[in-house]
This record gives sequence, C-alpha cells and structure tokens, in this order.
Amino acid sequence: MNQGIPKDTFSPSAQLSVRNVTKVFHGKKDVFSRLSGKASTDFIAIEDISLDIEPNTFVSIIGPSGCGKSTLLNMIAGLAPTTAGEILLNDVPIKGPGPDRGMVFQNYALMPWMTVEENLQFAVQTVHPRLTAKHIQRTIKEHIQLVGLTGAEKKHPHELSGGMRQRVGIARALAIDPQILLMDEPFGALDALTRGFLQDEIERIWEQQRKTVIMITHSIEEALLLSDRIVMMTRGPAAHIDEILEVPFSRPRNRETLDQHPAYHDLKAEMESHLFRETRAVEAARISGR
Repeated sequence: MNQGIPKDTFSPSAQLSVRNVTKVFHGKKDVFSRLSGKASTDFIAIEDISLDIEPNTFVSIIGPSGCGKSTLLNMIAGLAPTTAGEILLNDVPIKGPGPDRGMVFQNYALMPWMTVEENLQFAVQTVHPRLTAKHIQRTIKEHIQLVGLTGAEKKHPHELSGGMRQRVGIARALAIDPQILLMDEPFGALDALTRGFLQDEIERIWEQQRKTVIMITHSIEEALLLSDRIVMMTRGPAAHIDEILEVPFSRPRNRETLDQHPAYHDLKAEMESHLFRETRAVEAARISGR
C-alpha cells in the first residue's frame, strides 16, 4: 500500500498518468453552503490528485459519496476538462473523448430504438468508419459472444433485463477496441444475484483480453474480487487520494475461496474503516452546516 504518488515523480512505464489534477466548479454551491445559506462560491471537487496506472491492470476507485470519483473518471474519459494539472495517456495529454477509452455507464446509455447488434454496430462504425462491413459484422458477433448474448442480437433494450443491458454496454465499449475500459459503478443498479454474475463475467473477460480497467465502485467486496490496486479517496470537497492498496490475490480469482487468502480480511477491514471514517466526517460536517 502507499499514499499516492509524490509530486513530479511518475512511473516511466505508466500507461495513464494523472498529474497534480484539481477540478473546480466555478460559482457552484456545495451541499454545506446551500444548507448554511452562504453565497455561491467556487467548489473544489478534487484537489492535487496524482496517480499512475500501468498497462493491463485493473484499478478500482472507492470513497464516500460526493468525493469526486465520477468527476475524476469523466476527466480521464475526456468528458470534462481539468482545472489544474494534466492527464496523459501514453504520454499524450487528454483533451477530449477518444476511441482509446471505452466507457461503461451505470444507466446503460443504450440507444433504445436500436437492437443489440445495432447498438454495437453504431459504436464500431462511428469509431472505425473505414472498416469493411464484413469486419464490422465479425467484430459485433465476437463481442456478443464474449458477453454471452448470442440469440439476443435482434432484441431492443426494453426487451432485456438490467443485467443483459449492462452486458450490451460492456460489449459496446469493448467492440471499439479501446486501450482503457472505464466503468462508472457498472453494477450499481442491479440486484445482488445479477451483480455477482456480472462480476464473474468481468473477471472472465479481463482474463481473456487483459485491458487496462478503471472502475468506480462503492462495494468493498467487488473491488477486492476484481482489482489489482484500489485507490481510496477522502471525502469532498477538495477530495484527494488517501491511500492505494495493492491487492495480492492471484488470478484467475474464485469468489468462493477468495476470503481464505491471508490478506483478504485485513484489506477488507482497512477499507471498511476508511469508508466509515470518511462517511462519518461527511455527516458531521452536514450536521454542523460546514
């Protein structure tokens, strides 16, 4: 475990580097300002965050609600600019969205008027307009098979369960062949049984493709099952990285035996303590009006 990356000391082998990044929302009241009746002020969502992510690693970001996890992921995706600092992919600053990053959203974000295969086709054609029709169809078929949706190609999103819709979202993100897969609480809207099934599917897919993955989650067990490293963020405003945990479990992982690893319960207890401490501090600040 470590406390994050000291300023200006970054790994030369990093695929993604977050360098001293701060995000300020100008003229936006935070919840505490609204409760206390204070005038609008600049809101510092995250402050001076530095993080290196190596190729082919699975990194989870965890922290209390409102700590800026999604803000950080959106900046990595290129959906929002940084206020200070920079984010580099293969040493090139990220200035906007790009095909080198695929995004999986919690709310699926599928085109409701399109079938499963049409959702994938739209993504692949948009990102890779020069591919032949034969290549596109092969890519669609391979990724539908990858997520276990063979037979559902002609169905529309409203005909699918929540778990199936999320599998379409995962297939769509992977079909464009990104370098990095970004997932914003991808299983948060699912029931426990479906969530567990899809966690196992992500583990299986990761073993096959070894993409770099950055995932936001509120689930300690999910992070421990899937991650190589777990980034724990402090409460907001001005959230920062408190600690980074290295997850020592070998792969492939088996949820039935994972908790027998000597480090499992220590890591789980440390994460629980962190989340409880930060969440309690948020509640105390809310009550005091600060």
